[in-house]
Amino acid sequence: MDASAILAIAFGLAMDAFSVSVASGIAGRCTRKITALKMAFLFGAFQALMPTIGWLVGVSMLHLMCEVDHWIAFALLLLVGLRMIYEAVKPDVRMGLKRINLDLFTLMILSIATSIDALAVGISFAILNVSIIVPILVIGAVTFLLSLFGALMGERVKHIFSPRRVEALGGLVLIAIGVKILLEHIA
Repeated sequence: MDASAILAIAFGLAMDAFSVSVASGIAGRCTRKITALKMAFLFGAFQALMPTIGWLVGVSMLHLMCEVDHWIAFALLLLVGLRMIYEAVKPDVRMGLKRINLDLFTLMILSIATSIDALAVGISFAILNVSIIVPILVIGAVTFLLSLFGALMGERVKHIFSPRRVEALGGLVLIAIGVKILLEHIA
């Protein structure tokens, strides 16, 4: 897998964390820089951890999947991408943003919730026989930087970027990568 694909996957996966960070910044939950740093660190760490776990699971099951690996990778990326798009366009029944304390426990829960998609991507890496070290470092770093930026700049970007549009874009990127993988293996 080339560097541009890894970077695109990293940006696609980071969109959930970025959206949560921007929303937190918009809602004024990241008034202290230390809170923004903690959020960015945990989001980046979990985005790197989940594909590692997925990769380990995938490697242990690789011999069972070699005939259909590209279809599985495509299906996983398609499902993750569609879920991100659905989450971005579904109606929001909440009345305004609720004030949530961003303590360590809450940040851990948000970190897990925003990184579950990365588990499936890790399985895809194993199926495609991609070494996991560079992708997890890139995914973690991109997520950290985007989350920090989102948390600190949430107030300024709320009029320019909609967190929902950013999440939908991330889903489209993952679907495009899945299609690319499928087409490369079929051709």
